[in-house]
Amino acid sequence: MKIFVTGGTGFLGHSLLPLLVQQGFHVRALTRHPAAHPWLQQLGVETIAGDVEDAEVVMRAAQGCRYVVHAAGRFSFWGKREQFEQTNVIGASNVMAAALAAGVEKFIHISTVVVVGNPLPNVIVDETHPTNPADPYQRSKLRGEQAALTYWREKNLPVVILRPGAFYGPYGRYAFNRLFIEDPLKGLLIQIHGGKLITFPTYTGDVAASILAALERGTPGEVYNICGETLMHREANTIVSDEAGITHFRLNVPGWSMIALATLWTALSEYTHVEPYYPLNLRSYVFNNWRVSSEKAKRDLGFAPIPFREGVRATLEWFYREGIVKPRKR
Repeated sequence: MKIFVTGGTGFLGHSLLPLLVQQGFHVRALTRHPAAHPWLQQLGVETIAGDVEDAEVVMRAAQGCRYVVHAAGRFSFWGKREQFEQTNVIGASNVMAAALAAGVEKFIHISTVVVVGNPLPNVIVDETHPTNPADPYQRSKLRGEQAALTYWREKNLPVVILRPGAFYGPYGRYAFNRLFIEDPLKGLLIQIHGGKLITFPTYTGDVAASILAALERGTPGEVYNICGETLMHREANTIVSDEAGITHFRLNVPGWSMIALATLWTALSEYTHVEPYYPLNLRSYVFNNWRVSSEKAKRDLGFAPIPFREGVRATLEWFYREGIVKPRKR
């Protein structure tokens, strides 16, 4: 079974590609710089040099494949609208067109639950929650979703859309991994609103497993939330502290002060051209209660996320192996 994967060298790809190979797939992965990823050759992955913005390369890469997993995407809390659109909308459409031409049996499109934007107060975020993206990244991902569903309705491309929560796990140092794991390990011990807001971590290994399940059992035209256990920030902080052997203390910082700092930092970045440490676009991710439901995926796909504590333990082990931080004595 030949499968074409975009985004195979990204955060998710490090969990996904080994799993696909283990399950007997012949994996063809698109990457800008194959030589920079010798682990792909060690896995036996066929590599194609290029990116999703090159429609001709993508068209050739999908030929002869039974399945396509589109996991490539530009994700950042800071950046220009055009950059996100180029990858997350135009690039995604290139992959869809290639999959359609190849006549694939299933197309898995990796979106994100944050297309919701700002969750409604006291409302569970399931697949029926209204979408109102709050930043350029979120808007581009929603447009990518809409393009995928249009391909399903109008051209019969068998699209299944997965909406993961906030990625965490080995091989990543951005977003949730940085804010909740790396920063505290390096001594940046802060939280807002007393840690009472709710976050939505999703272990990358769980997302990889859900892709495998969606290839087998996902219903074309359907959208599935893929999220681990939702936790208050202080609960997540406590588990990280327990597993890392660091203090439970977090300095409670007023939300308004963080917004003010992020506003100033983001304004300065227009001149420095360097992403601010706390971009203003973090607001919808950090200042909301993300009560995400994955019941549909559990029912239809057999989705079974690992406990957050177990995922943190695996993430810490990777941090230690990479020498990013040193393990503490327990």
